[in-house]
Amino acid sequence: MATTDKRRPAAATATAADPLDIANRLRPTLLRLSRQLRRETHAAGLTGGQASLLAAIHGHPDFGVSALAAHEGMTAASISGHIDRFEAAGMVERVRSEEGDRRRVGLRVTRTGVRALEDVRRRRTAWLARRLEILDPDDLARIEEALDALVRVAESVP
Repeated sequence: MATTDKRRPAAATATAADPLDIANRLRPTLLRLSRQLRRETHAAGLTGGQASLLAAIHGHPDFGVSALAAHEGMTAASISGHIDRFEAAGMVERVRSEEGDRRRVGLRVTRTGVRALEDVRRRRTAWLARRLEILDPDDLARIEEALDALVRVAESVP
């Protein structure tokens, strides 16, 4: 039987794409990209987890420790430890509610924290753009065409 590659018969390649085959090929590529993007985060002085948590705080300024813990799937004690370290670094501040329940303490990313997030984003984007620049225009166009589908996959996560 003639084959177009070692994984599938020629007849199978003419039919619909196999999600399992695509997942097996896509997963290691995404992991390698993620690993390198984390390195860019470390170069900015944060771990990937810290950058993610800081971005979550910035994106949800109404969250307190409990809401943030629930959102991130972590314990409140663990989140509190991270917040303490962010506070010590001047990246996050705890803010008492001025209206309603004064016992409620929210979290706010400071200017220092915002600059750190911007640095991480800038480094990650620059790294990825440099890699994309080496592609020929047809490959770059195919990646652009696939972006909407990849966004739908990422957003379908429960």
